[in-house]
Amino acid sequence: MQTNTTLDTPEDYCGTTYAAKLLGLSVGTIQTLVEKNELQAWKTQGGHRRISMPSIREYQRKHNMLTIQNTPGDNRLRVLLVEDDAVTREMLRGYCNRSVMPVDCTAMSSGLEALIDISSIKPDVLITDLDMPGVDGFALLRTLRQNPQFNRMTTLVLTALSPDDIESRGGLPEGTIFMAKPINMDWFNGFFTAFLAGRYIELHAQDRHKPSTEMV
Repeated sequence: MQTNTTLDTPEDYCGTTYAAKLLGLSVGTIQTLVEKNELQAWKTQGGHRRISMPSIREYQRKHNMLTIQNTPGDNRLRVLLVEDDAVTREMLRGYCNRSVMPVDCTAMSSGLEALIDISSIKPDVLITDLDMPGVDGFALLRTLRQNPQFNRMTTLVLTALSPDDIESRGGLPEGTIFMAKPINMDWFNGFFTAFLAGRYIELHAQDRHKPSTEMV
């Protein structure tokens, strides 16, 4: 396994969790593939593993897997869910995956994982807990706020913290949607349904404004 890299942009690499999602394998299997040099990877000075996206695509081609679909023409709703509680994480991921509209939900257990992979995922919606060990939701949101790439991303925070607790820890970025725990699934369903409806209208509006290719 390499210990450094000449790759320049976040789109050239991803973390172990996202690599496992892309290939439909377990995190343990991804680690094994790295050790066997079937996937190219390296570690940062902080000890965090980065996996080469070109090597993932090559692995997909070699094993006749579906190629990565994350292009501007991809109309799936991309959701990044960051939640350290496994029960809540699986409940919300299951809800997203049952949507009638094509949804690609990537679930992670820490803010650090999210920061590693968010540039590759390019989510339309970020759903994150606030009170997490290590890189918490506050640090995640503050970091993303500094990057104009994510200005149009919708952010929903889930937390058991009180409004006073949130303010004492720096508050939330303007435009952040707040939802208190325990999660009210009726409210969440309303949020998600409204967002999907808006997405549907937006996509159809774009289709209507596309130049016609029919011959006159």
